[in-house]
Amino acid sequence: MTNAIFSLDIKDVKKLVEKNKVSVCVVGLGRIGLPTALMFARSGFMTIGVDINANLISNLLSGNFSLKDEPGLEDIFRQVSSNGKLKVTTSLKDGVSCSDIIILSLPTPVSGEHIPDYSALEMVARQLSNLTISGSIIVVESTIEPGFLEDKFLGLLESGKTEAKAGVNIGVGVCPETANPGEILRNFSRLPRLVSATDQETIKKIIEIYGHAFSINFKIVCDCKTTNAAKLVANVFRDVNIAFVNELAVLFDKMGVDTKKVLEAANSKYNFQIHYPGTGVGGPCLPANSYQILNSAKVAGCRLPKIIEMGRLVNEQMPIYVVDLIRDALQQVGKEIKSSTILVLGVSYKPDIMDMRTSPAQTVIEEIVNAGAMIKVYDPYFKGVEAFGMCTVESRLDDVLPWVDAAVIVTAHAEFQNMDLKRFTKMRTPPILVDARGIIDMSLAEEIGLVFRGLGRGMNKITEERKQKPCL
Repeated sequence: MTNAIFSLDIKDVKKLVEKNKVSVCVVGLGRIGLPTALMFARSGFMTIGVDINANLISNLLSGNFSLKDEPGLEDIFRQVSSNGKLKVTTSLKDGVSCSDIIILSLPTPVSGEHIPDYSALEMVARQLSNLTISGSIIVVESTIEPGFLEDKFLGLLESGKTEAKAGVNIGVGVCPETANPGEILRNFSRLPRLVSATDQETIKKIIEIYGHAFSINFKIVCDCKTTNAAKLVANVFRDVNIAFVNELAVLFDKMGVDTKKVLEAANSKYNFQIHYPGTGVGGPCLPANSYQILNSAKVAGCRLPKIIEMGRLVNEQMPIYVVDLIRDALQQVGKEIKSSTILVLGVSYKPDIMDMRTSPAQTVIEEIVNAGAMIKVYDPYFKGVEAFGMCTVESRLDDVLPWVDAAVIVTAHAEFQNMDLKRFTKMRTPPILVDARGIIDMSLAEEIGLVFRGLGRGMNKITEERKQKPCL
C-alpha cells in the first residue's frame, strides 16, 4: 500500500519523510539511476530499482555492483543491500505498486541521424497509464527537450484505463540530474537541483522528499518547460565553448602558440571560464543535448542556431585533426601512416570512467584504420574488452609498446597523466607521442628523445629563436 502522497497536505508529507515512511521507485538503473536509488535507500526510504536489463538486475541481486568506477558508491550499495532498503526488479508493475514517488532516469540518446530518441520514456509512460498510480508523484530526471513533457509525455501518461490526470490525482514534475560521471557521489551532495512540476504543491513535496536524500539546495523554476530548457542550455554551453577552444587550438598550432598557456593566461580575467581542447566531445549528454536543441528549432520551424550547429561540426571533426597530427609526426621521421602501427591510449569518452558511449576514440580508430595503418589500443578500464567492434584492448601497455611506431593519448586517464614518459622510448625508433589532451610536458618529452605533437601546443612552427624566449 502507498500513502497516496499526492493527495496529502505538505505537513503530512513532512511527517512521513521524518519517519522514513516514504517509498521510492527509480526506473532506469544506469549511470545516474542506480546511484539515485542508492541515495534514497541510504536516507532510510524503502527503494525499488527497476530496469528492463535482466542481466543487470541479476548481477545486482548477486551483489555485483555495476559502477565500480564511481568512488564511494559501492560501499553504499553494500550497506543498503544488507539492511534491505534497496530492492531491484525487472517488473515496473511491482516497483510502482508499492511506491509513493516514481523517478524516471531513462536514456534519451540521439540516432545516427541526430534525431532525439525518447522511446524509453514514451514506453514507460504508456505502461504507467495502465497501472495503479493514482496518488503518486512522477518525477522525470531524464534530459528532455522543452515541451516534450507537456506535448507528448503527459498525453501518453493520461491515455490509459486508470484515467490518471496530472495535477488532479497524480503529481508530475521534473528534477533534471546534474551529476558528472566519475564524481557522482560528490555532485549529489554539492550541486543544486532545478525543480518544477505541473502544480505548486507537487513542487513542495518533491523538494521535501529529495531533500531527505540529497543535502543540497533546490531552485524552483516557473514551469517544466523552462526547467528542461535550462538543463540543456547548461550542457550546450560547454559543448559550444569546447568547440571554440578546439578551433583556436588548430589555429594556434599553425601560429606556433601554445593554447594551454593562452588559456591559463586568459583565465586571469574575472569573467573567463576555461575550457580545454581535445579529441572532441563524447558521452551520453553533451553531444545529444546540442542535437536536442537543434531538433527543438526544427520542430518550432525556426532557423537552426548556427553557433550550436557549427560547434557540433567542429567537435566531430577533431578526431580527424588528431590523426593529421599523427601523420605529420610520422612524416617528420620519414614514415607513412599506411605502413605504421599506431597505439591509441584511452577509449573512454572521459577520464577515469568505464564508459565508451559516443567516445571520440572510435572516430580516431576508424580514421587510423582507413588510412591503412595497423591499430593497437590500451585503456586501463577496458583490458581485454572489444572496443567498438573493431579491436581488443591490450592487457599490458609495456607488452605492446615495442611493436608500435606512434602512440596517441585520446583520453586523459590518471594512469597516463602520471606515467613515466621514458616508457614511451620502448617504441620503435624514433618513438612518436601525440598528446591530444594536453597532459604531457612538452619539454620533458623532447628531452628524452620523443618526437612529440600536442594538440594546440603550437608545435608546427616554433622556431629556435622563440624557444629561447621566456613564456608565461
